[in-house]
Order: sequence, then C-alpha cells, then structure tokens
Amino acid sequence: MDVPVPVAVKPLSNYHIWIKYSDGAEGQVDFSHLAGKGVFKFWNDYRNFQRVYISEAGAIAWSEDIEVCPDATYMRLTGKTVEDLFPSA
Repeated sequence: MDVPVPVAVKPLSNYHIWIKYSDGAEGQVDFSHLAGKGVFKFWNDYRNFQRVYISEAGAIAWSEDIEVCPDATYMRLTGKTVEDLFPSA
C-alpha cells in the first residue's frame, strides 16, 4: 500500500485547512494549536497562513521554512495510526 499524499489544500478560517489526499480522504484539520508559537509566529499575520500550499517534497507548507508532515496530518484527519500507514513487512 502506498502512503497517501496530499493533492489539494486550501486555507479556511481560524487556522484550519481543507486537505485532500491521493486516496480520496479529505476534510478539515485544525492547526490553531500551533498559531503564535515558535516559527508559527509567521501566522500572526493571517495572510501568511492563507498562503498554504503543497511543497515539491509533498509537505503542507507556508514557506520554505514552515511546513508540517503530511503523514501526521493524514493521521489526524483520518484517525489512522502509524501502524495503519506503515505496516511492518
């Protein structure tokens, strides 16, 4: 099984994004717990949060320095575990 990758993303209000993965899973993910912390102070100007995109490497990104793991985001979205995504051989 291939690990799903993000294929579409768009910003929503209150530091949420809508995201769709290659396996058809889609929905909203809340990133408000990161806002204003560390590198995510970049989002203090909300226009920066609204610039979300999928990087060439497949990460969910806001700049070259600010990105989040697409696998962790997928698990948050779907409720799947690491074992579900990466079953041992």
